[in-house]
Amino acid sequence: MNAKLALSGAAAVVLSAGLTTGAVAQGASSAGSAGLATCAASNLSVSFHNRLGGGMNHAGATLEFRNTGARECALRGYPGLGLENAQHEELSSQAVRGSTWYADDPGNKVVRVEPGGTAQAVVAWTHSGSAARQAAYLRVTPPAATTYRTIELGDLVDNGELHVTAVANTVPVRG
Repeated sequence: MNAKLALSGAAAVVLSAGLTTGAVAQGASSAGSAGLATCAASNLSVSFHNRLGGGMNHAGATLEFRNTGARECALRGYPGLGLENAQHEELSSQAVRGSTWYADDPGNKVVRVEPGGTAQAVVAWTHSGSAARQAAYLRVTPPAATTYRTIELGDLVDNGELHVTAVANTVPVRG
């Protein structure tokens, strides 16, 4: 009996998660995207579109989310970020949402991603050496996902602090 109750509780959590995903799809509906599902992490590849250099010990990159699935899907919000060392062990880090050194935050909006299409977010950090962590890899969790992708970073990150914009079709980088 207790196993049944636990299973019922787990089903309720899954259904609640489905409602949360539905809320994103509803947001898409109000934007003219009726029935558009949230992009599943399993249908997205994540990579650096380009690395960004800069003065004053700033570094960054444009993250690219490519829809590898067969159907159009939607993303909305901010990716989750984390750091790993060369042994893929998690390092202490924090993500700060909003504008970065390189780009203004495009805002939390529904982004439609066609099969083979892409969406972007810009991530930035400083690497002056003050309380820096040597990060070999960057963990990227797509918005509304519970699993992450790992991409090579190979840089120092001060205090483990990463700044990230919301996802958009294109995030213009400052000249």
